[in-house]
Amino acid sequence: MNGSSQAAVFIALLMTETNSFAPIPTGLASFEEAGMTRRDGSLDQGETGGGFMSIFRTLAEGDGHAVIESLSALAQPSGPTVQPVYERLRDMILDDLRAAGPVGQVMLGLHGAMMASGCDDCEGDILARVREIVGPDVPVGALLDPHCHLTEKMVANADAIVIMKEYPHTDWDERAAELYAILIGKAEGKVSPASSVFDCRMVGFYPTTVEPMQSFVRQMKDAEQEPDILSVSLAHGFPWGDQAEAGTRMLVIANGDGEIARTTAERLGRQLYRLRDDLLPNMPDIAQAIDRARALDGLVVMADTADNAGGGAPGDTTHLLRALVESGLGPCAFGAVFDPGAVRICEEAGVGATVMLRIGGKLGASSGEPYGVEVEVVALRPDHGQSFLGSHSPLGPSAWVRIGDVDVVITSIRSQIFARDGFTGLGISLDDKKVVAVKSSEHFRADFGPITKHVISVATPGAIQMNFTTMPYRHKRDMHFHPRVPDPLAIGN
Repeated sequence: MNGSSQAAVFIALLMTETNSFAPIPTGLASFEEAGMTRRDGSLDQGETGGGFMSIFRTLAEGDGHAVIESLSALAQPSGPTVQPVYERLRDMILDDLRAAGPVGQVMLGLHGAMMASGCDDCEGDILARVREIVGPDVPVGALLDPHCHLTEKMVANADAIVIMKEYPHTDWDERAAELYAILIGKAEGKVSPASSVFDCRMVGFYPTTVEPMQSFVRQMKDAEQEPDILSVSLAHGFPWGDQAEAGTRMLVIANGDGEIARTTAERLGRQLYRLRDDLLPNMPDIAQAIDRARALDGLVVMADTADNAGGGAPGDTTHLLRALVESGLGPCAFGAVFDPGAVRICEEAGVGATVMLRIGGKLGASSGEPYGVEVEVVALRPDHGQSFLGSHSPLGPSAWVRIGDVDVVITSIRSQIFARDGFTGLGISLDDKKVVAVKSSEHFRADFGPITKHVISVATPGAIQMNFTTMPYRHKRDMHFHPRVPDPLAIGN
């Protein structure tokens, strides 16, 4: 451990997003795959370092505070984490905190929608155990993903929770600074954070790059300029996590005044609620999307939304791929299909070979059937990857295969496509393409936005369905939510 512990900032990161309906459990290998570290994650430039823990370290050390660093572990979203694995990772953080002795504050990077096979509120569990160790007076805070379940246990055991405002999540630095300022302010006796949560009684999916969420994010930021308001956050919720408190909630932290926090949270929560019908997803199916793309000039980026590994889906459906091959649209690119077996066959065949592959369709009922097709192996890379918020996201041994006029990326590590180098890193040019199709829901926009005027989010078959009225919840406590119920808050509009 480094630094003096008396006024030190203790930092740790443990993140994964749990899709209750995903067919793949999250085990230790999933965390190790992303480059799990302990006590030096902020010095690492892999997926879990650089972009996350280094923010915490830079903020603390910039103010002259010593840093005591614990676990940095992140896993690709999938099914529930195996309980012994969760307990092992959690206890690494707790053991390091106990060993540190008295600390000045605790600053955690958590997701907010992590569930284990024996615990449906991992973040609440972690925060409660941290609070038990440090006592009531040490400031404890967490930075969360907006697709979180903002539970009562989390809020009760943290002095401050700050949630990223943007989706795609491009505001880690700003939100980390926001959390740090509140915690340091409390430690120095300058602020007394009081939190309040308003339940919007909604389940939904809210990209912030388009209206009406673009304007609502601005309203949240404007509210933070009001007297005594320290932070305003929206917990979008994660619709595919079957958790007791799943749903959309507004969180406001005020300085010393719980009533201001309560009234502001309710005001903003009701403003969002009035937009509920406008926020419902409205996506074309595959045939409609292809017809729409055919009529457009220039590059079209299509999102295979229902098979987004970033939401816990297997990442191996081929419904959209087959349709593009058969469409005659012209040169297309498609990625990435998670299929380590297919990559291995391509490696055996070698660059330039023509082989029969059965691509995808292997991991569960939502994966559909494999796509049996003849492919040309154009390129292979043993350590493919892509950029992600300034860090490296590994894709493992990967193959570029060509089916007709469609260039396809097949990977050995399951991930959504964040950036163009997911294609170009294998040598695929995007300059001549009519369509680039990505297995992602929203994060791709940050990097693909500058090269296209046309984005079509497609209602594809897969594990992440957007009809929230039919979600097969068994554990969600309140089933009286929009859109299942038209007006659960009974406001009349």
